[in-house]
Amino acid sequence: MTDRFRVTIAQMNPTVGDIDGNAAKARAAWDQGRAAGADLVMLPEMFIAGYQTQDLVQKPAFVAACQAAIEALARDCADGPMLGIGGPLAELSKLHNAYFILKDGAIHNITRKYFLPNFNVFDEVRLFSRADMQGPWDAGPLRVGTPICEDAWYEDVCEAMVESGAELLLVPNGSPYFREKFDVRLNNMVARVVENDVPLAYLNMVGGQDDQIFDGGSFVLNRGGKLALQLPWFAESVTTVDFVKTDNGWAAEDGDKAILPAPLETDYAAMVVGLRDYMAKTGFKKVLLGLSGGVDSAIVAAIAVDALGPDNVRCVMMPSEYTSEASLTDAKAAAAALGVRYDIVPIGQTRAAVTDTLAPLFEGYDEGLTEENIQSRIRGLLLMAQSNKFGEMLLTTGNKSEVAVGYATIYGDMAGGYNPIKDMYKTRVFDACRWRNANHRDWMMGPEAEVIPVAIIDKPPSAELREDQKDSDSLPDYPVLDGILEMLVDGEASVADCVAAGYDRDTVKRVEHLVYISEYKRFQSAPGPRLSMKAFWLDRRYPIVNRWRDKSGQA
Repeated sequence: MTDRFRVTIAQMNPTVGDIDGNAAKARAAWDQGRAAGADLVMLPEMFIAGYQTQDLVQKPAFVAACQAAIEALARDCADGPMLGIGGPLAELSKLHNAYFILKDGAIHNITRKYFLPNFNVFDEVRLFSRADMQGPWDAGPLRVGTPICEDAWYEDVCEAMVESGAELLLVPNGSPYFREKFDVRLNNMVARVVENDVPLAYLNMVGGQDDQIFDGGSFVLNRGGKLALQLPWFAESVTTVDFVKTDNGWAAEDGDKAILPAPLETDYAAMVVGLRDYMAKTGFKKVLLGLSGGVDSAIVAAIAVDALGPDNVRCVMMPSEYTSEASLTDAKAAAAALGVRYDIVPIGQTRAAVTDTLAPLFEGYDEGLTEENIQSRIRGLLLMAQSNKFGEMLLTTGNKSEVAVGYATIYGDMAGGYNPIKDMYKTRVFDACRWRNANHRDWMMGPEAEVIPVAIIDKPPSAELREDQKDSDSLPDYPVLDGILEMLVDGEASVADCVAAGYDRDTVKRVEHLVYISEYKRFQSAPGPRLSMKAFWLDRRYPIVNRWRDKSGQA
């Protein structure tokens, strides 16, 4: 009986549906573990399928292909360490989220997920069946419990495994990012370690999948909750840790400990990784976007360059008669700072043609929002034409404040395949611009310099669809608007709660109305990375037709 158990922890980035590619990554991690003399190589939850699969996992052919790949991995990885990998399991007319231990050419053990999350972005109660609570499995020198993700967020499963003899808990996860989530994870895992008096390894996957970003940040805890190992965030990492038997049981030897970045950096990294993986996993190589001289398009351009490199980003200025000289200057300066190609496509002639075409129908009506939106839709048309012609994905640039209240033109500036700032309020966009100007990291492909001209950050926001237009003409000032939205959207607060917090009731009611009537726009909007616990789409599912309004907070 040995007194050492070596585990290679593979924090890796799968792609949903790429079973062969995910299996190849698993083999590569196993090769690294074998070279390191590992007893077990550990991969994340549902790794062979990718995560989250949503309803793809309900296709029997897909599940069968995952099962065949796992069995092939068992045969291919027979001569070396055990391999732990997550995947779907069809069993007795039920489907399980399962974790497979492969050893000596066969499946040595299967753990089935017990607690199925059914909140926020998770819908596992509809997709999977709950199995009976399970005990540990025999790893040779010790017994190991593998509670799957949600199973470790509650007391029951870990307690049952340890009471059945588990001396070590290995937790495979597919835990998506939201701002400041790491402390929540860590505190929960510390609780499991303290309750059960055994060490624990928490392995999270990394990478972007549609709107969800898996941030990695895997770690190992010893008894008492002491941190023994901390992997980095937002990057693949394969690390080996030794668990050694002591007089007080098993303990992990200390390893490297990455430092948790501040929330603005993790948000920015999530946006960069989200775009980079969305492009790579859908097969696009290049992007374009309309660069208006405003702060939103400027930060999207910076994110795109940091994700893809300047050679793969093209910015297009589309001026009208209302575009200020300052916007032209600022947009050109932003493109130059980022080192991207910058094209100018005026919309004046196109707008005149559309106006003339519609003039007989519009005769007798005053000009207004319709004419403003025509400009935005012309820009959307011209950008989509370029996207089609050159094979560049069009990025849309509406921040969460605009997305929330519908301050964006459907089929106009909402046109595009991906929106990197969809879940970032306007006030935080300004903060992110200042952060990026002051900071550079190795994972950024853009220049180490001020990439967003200060003039763009400092000037009053404007859509420039009419003379001297300002966003504040149509909306409350952004600090007020965002404060109300954070309460109504993120906090599900009542109108009365907002009034009690000091906001004017008429302003709150107006914002509430705009949020509800804009649902149909969000239903048709491009995906974007989830940064909060109330991102639009899976986190917040509201009806498009909705006549309810909150009558609380009346004097």
